[in-house]
Amino acid sequence: MAFTICVLTAAKREEYIASYIAGDQPLSGHDVMAEMVARHGMPARRIIAWFVNNYTRPLDWIVDDDATVEFIFTDSPAGLRIYQRSLDFIFVIACAKALGRKAMLRHSIADGHYWELEGGLVSKSDVRKLTAEMTSLIKQDLPITRQLLAIDKARKIFQKHGENEIAELFVRANLDPVEVYLCNGRYGYFCGGTMASSTGILKIFDLAIYEQGVILRFPTQENPDELPELKIAKSTGDIFFDYAHWLEVLDLNYLNKLHHRVTDGKIQELVLISEAFHSQRLGNIAEDIASRPVKVVTIAGPSGSGKTTFSERLKVQLMVCGKNPVTLPLDNYFKEREDSPKDESGEYDYERIEALDLDLMEDNLTRILAGEEVVTPVYNFITGKKEPGKIIKLRASDVLIMEGIHGLNDKILAMLPEGSRYGIFVSPLTGICIDPHNRTSTSDNRLLRRLIRDYRTRGKSAQVTLEVYPKVIAGAKRYIFPYRNRSDAIFNSALPYELGVLKPYVEPLLHTVDENSLVFSEALRLLNILKFVPSLNNDGIPNNSVIREFIGGSCLDV
Repeated sequence: MAFTICVLTAAKREEYIASYIAGDQPLSGHDVMAEMVARHGMPARRIIAWFVNNYTRPLDWIVDDDATVEFIFTDSPAGLRIYQRSLDFIFVIACAKALGRKAMLRHSIADGHYWELEGGLVSKSDVRKLTAEMTSLIKQDLPITRQLLAIDKARKIFQKHGENEIAELFVRANLDPVEVYLCNGRYGYFCGGTMASSTGILKIFDLAIYEQGVILRFPTQENPDELPELKIAKSTGDIFFDYAHWLEVLDLNYLNKLHHRVTDGKIQELVLISEAFHSQRLGNIAEDIASRPVKVVTIAGPSGSGKTTFSERLKVQLMVCGKNPVTLPLDNYFKEREDSPKDESGEYDYERIEALDLDLMEDNLTRILAGEEVVTPVYNFITGKKEPGKIIKLRASDVLIMEGIHGLNDKILAMLPEGSRYGIFVSPLTGICIDPHNRTSTSDNRLLRRLIRDYRTRGKSAQVTLEVYPKVIAGAKRYIFPYRNRSDAIFNSALPYELGVLKPYVEPLLHTVDENSLVFSEALRLLNILKFVPSLNNDGIPNNSVIREFIGGSCLDV
């Protein structure tokens, strides 16, 4: 009996490239891709996987029934993630083959992944050998094949590789069977994520020595055919290593260790230590501000960073230091809705700094810093208009705190006297890795926080939040992260226990995403990560914790 395959355009489920009778012979993604390249000249070199009925599948996945499919390109968010995890696998294989050393993924940095190798520092000779081995593996265009293994067999294989953390998580998550990938005789596990079907597509990469490890560099969504310039701010690197050292001291590098804390009854201790770490860092920043002639503190960071909680807690710390803080949210300076800029699709774009009434802001700030009494606005998000807000008049010991995504933008900093301003960048920059080869990204961390907050405080479904999040990420990359180097301090708002607290809130929300939705595969990806996370209750979390901003129960005005 013949079956039909409907091929869609990228990211537009209502537009068909082709619909044809496939016949009785089952077809792989390679077969359908060859047909589409022949018919429509699709750029095959950038196709890395495909969606089959909205599920992400490798190109060797076989279709033998009616199906709607869409190819995944390397310049899409899903395609870039597949490219990265596939190249991570090749890197792990190369480390074992060329150097006989295990590789440990630590965090992302500068459009790449930072790895350390067992046995100490990485030398220039090591990098040359790794580059040569990876290049060879890619030139051979070796197959990367998906396999399903019984849990006991998978556990033995990964234990033999010396990857006990991964093997333990198979049991913790009760994965049976386990979806793994095989390449060049080596098995790899990457959280159930789809991989490239062969190494030949992974041509664009580079290795750069950094600190005691190496950065595996990738192309970006904006430039899928080349590598961006390598730029690493020292302040950001310091935050990564500071947090990594702290996790090492806590013996909490991987999620299996978080499971151990649960079984040992030591989660409350971890919560208290983590919150004390935040308080210490907050206190240090407040003391630094108090030691300078600062009149204005500007706080910036992407959505889901916990900027509001941070600013409220900073107020308290500044009071301890003898200062009197006054807050002025930047969001209160949004233009009237009808005057707001629009994006390419004609929708209002609140991520751009042009969405703010900069003229009014500059007028208010000039007068406030001159000691005048100023009626500041408050933005009504329902009517889309500004209304009269609180009156501000700075006294000698007062410090104005301005919080918003554009708090470090040059256009705003130019309104403030250089000697009297202090900038802070807030974001959950790091977290616990799942295992030595899988990490939780900072954007995923912020997304999980936002999914919960959007549903709890704004009545938005998980599907709606997932649909708008790519624009939020793009806005942060364009308008927020480039300015973090303007900061005098960076605050890492990540907490090592938070995934366990977020899990029971966010899992039910992700399960509501419709199977026919554009973002269904994204919901599944997040659920695959959460499988490995132990569920924690929120009873012992302080009511001033940054996590309370998202799950509720905060004593602060958030």
